[in-house]
Amino acid sequence: MIKLKSRKERRAIRHRRVRKKVKGTASVPRLSVFKSSKHIYAQVIDDEMGHTLVAASSLTPRIREILGGEKKRKVEVARLVGKYVGELCLSKGIKKVCFDRGGYPYHGRVKALAEGAREAGLEF
Repeated sequence: MIKLKSRKERRAIRHRRVRKKVKGTASVPRLSVFKSSKHIYAQVIDDEMGHTLVAASSLTPRIREILGGEKKRKVEVARLVGKYVGELCLSKGIKKVCFDRGGYPYHGRVKALAEGAREAGLEF
């Protein structure tokens, strides 16, 4: 009998497969995405040193301030997080990143975050 795996386990397997190919360096760090049922998180990581250079999420005070207590669609919030990450990267001198979708399909919130980062001026 085939053992069924949970959605989280299958996503983790896909993520490991993608991570074999996607490496972040000091010149071109990795933009990593994680999403939960309510929130979305993004980090820009230098894998050679093992450091997070920039991080933001839908829980970041600046994003909360922009939303102002309004209820927005998750896709719109993801786009705001992407723009904010892009702005933080540009302020730290990071212009180009390698996108790591984290085992999620490039659709919906993940795509919106990537488009928001591109709007802010990041190159993929």
